Amino acid sequence: MRVQSKLQHSKDSFMKVVNVVHLGITDYKTAWDLQRKSFDLRIEGKITDTVIMNEHHHVYTIGKSGDQNHLLAGVEELKEKGADVFFTDRGGDVTYHGPGQLVGYPILRLGDYYLDVHRYLRDIEELIIRTLSEYGIEGSRDENLTGVWVGNEKIAAIGVKVSHWVTMHGFALNVNTDLSYFERIIPCGIFHKGVTSMNHLLGKSISLDEVSSRVLSHFGEVFNVEIRENDAPAFMQSLDQLIMEKEQCLQTAT
Repeated sequence: MRVQSKLQHSKDSFMKVVNVVHLGITDYKTAWDLQRKSFDLRIEGKITDTVIMNEHHHVYTIGKSGDQNHLLAGVEELKEKGADVFFTDRGGDVTYHGPGQLVGYPILRLGDYYLDVHRYLRDIEELIIRTLSEYGIEGSRDENLTGVWVGNEKIAAIGVKVSHWVTMHGFALNVNTDLSYFERIIPCGIFHKGVTSMNHLLGKSISLDEVSSRVLSHFGEVFNVEIRENDAPAFMQSLDQLIMEKEQCLQTAT
């Protein structure tokens, strides 16, 4: 995590601040609802750039261009095994989220950085590649496919939405992920490649908190921002307060 000394603070006094909220392990809908609230408020300029970090309970998500045929089991069968299924508004196809996987949702006003969605995807890949290198894992890009790869296997999936030049959704890095859950889908609609995780490659369990800290440190480097930790309950309460104030204003106006 980036920690600034007084001298560094003086030098970088105009550095943009990105707030980070850690939710722990959450169900997908809770995190998605929080994303949408944050996304709408960021478009309106009511909050600053934010990254929501969490794990999810078992869930399969299908992007707006996804093919339900890439689910290799029925929705009811998956639910019986404890995995929800959601159709979302992100880009991409089918993917899996679950315990042991680090998921990050940047809510950024991308226009404050650059007006280039492809560059944004490459920057997200870059911060993950830098994180993996700290563990001796050589991550790479595929020029035809979004995400981060180790050899012929995907270790991090990326799917985003950008509207009004504000981002939502984000990345999922397999840290201690149970890879057997990927056997019930064709991940991202890609038939000819596999999936892997950090603990599978290293042969040991990895601290998710440690990986999260390193991911955020590299996020700060790649986007040239200061990462600032926020209390999750206080953050969610502030969003609800802003939404309530907005609704009151609308009622007064009518």
